[in-house]
Amino acid sequence: MVETLTFGCRLNIAESETMRALAARAGLAGALIVNTCAVTAEAEAQARQAIRRAHRENPDRPILVTGCAAQIAPERWAALPGVARVIGNGAKLRPEAWGEPPAPIPREAPVGVAAGGGTRAFLAVQQGCDHACTFCIIPQGRGPARALPVAEAVAAARRLARRHAEIVLTGVDLASHPDLPGLIRAVLREVPELPRLRLSSLDPAALDDRFWAVFAEEARLAPQIHLSAQHGHDLILKRMRRRHRRADLLAIARRARALRPDAALGADLIAGFPTEEEEHARASEALVEEAGIAFLHVFPFSPRPGTPAARMPQLPPALRRARAARLRAAGAAVRARFLAGRVGAVETVLVEADGRGLTAQGAPLRLADPPPAGALRRVRVTGHDGTTLHGEAI
Repeated sequence: MVETLTFGCRLNIAESETMRALAARAGLAGALIVNTCAVTAEAEAQARQAIRRAHRENPDRPILVTGCAAQIAPERWAALPGVARVIGNGAKLRPEAWGEPPAPIPREAPVGVAAGGGTRAFLAVQQGCDHACTFCIIPQGRGPARALPVAEAVAAARRLARRHAEIVLTGVDLASHPDLPGLIRAVLREVPELPRLRLSSLDPAALDDRFWAVFAEEARLAPQIHLSAQHGHDLILKRMRRRHRRADLLAIARRARALRPDAALGADLIAGFPTEEEEHARASEALVEEAGIAFLHVFPFSPRPGTPAARMPQLPPALRRARAARLRAAGAAVRARFLAGRVGAVETVLVEADGRGLTAQGAPLRLADPPPAGALRRVRVTGHDGTTLHGEAI
């Protein structure tokens, strides 16, 4: 049996399922695949600790390391105890290429990954990134932007819909897909048996009128938008080399709710970016409140070697952590209000393991008497505890 340890994004989750199957077909039964992430130093440290622990527990087990961190610095990962091979991001989805060392990732590298290990399925329709945000190392780990053709995405979605009630479209820079609105419409039109389609993180600068038309008109598209916002102050956004401004984020929040009043917003935010002053930090906190961002992913800034932001004047780590905690507290308050507003509503919930579920807006829900996992069920919301809805199946 091939085991995987996955760190980082939803794209990594999807890729791990594919690599598990490739490794098994290649005769690597008993191997451990570690799929690394390079977004933060903490993510890298967790992967290194996991590798060392796995080697201590089973010294004879071959460990195969891949992912963004391994792509960027393969020699560091190859030197860890028990690592038999480092597999580059450009090769890891090619069955014939598992023996190749990491190499630059070309534009023709594989894109599409369809994985359905849990109740939800993840379909990667985009890879890589052509932007140059000053804090981000991911373009070095994922290579240039490339997209899965719509016809291939539809075929993969059709296969996944046979076993899953929800598919999540994902990618490194999902909104850069050259025809994301057309792809969404095609999947929902050509796979009518799919009850729900969800989108992963989106670049605010790429949401055009065609996207908003799809968001308004496609009822089976989940009313959830998760933004790669990163900050709430224009000066810091400029220093991050982002392509949007604070006003754009607020406009997106207004437009989403005008089109679908039950829409929920989420966002990625970085706390303690170099040169961030107190007024800048407070602007991010205020953004969470003003935009009503109920589902936050907060990252204390982590300097990535080789990026422009790593050469900027750094804030003390303790200050970064304190500002991240303040952002999380702001998000927790908005989230509690959002959940309180759903009490009494009837939600369509994707039932997961252990009596948990997920609403169309992406809110976690705990069921009093849960039906079997994997299906969509109508649930009446009876309460919440500040982080999770409670409900009863109808």
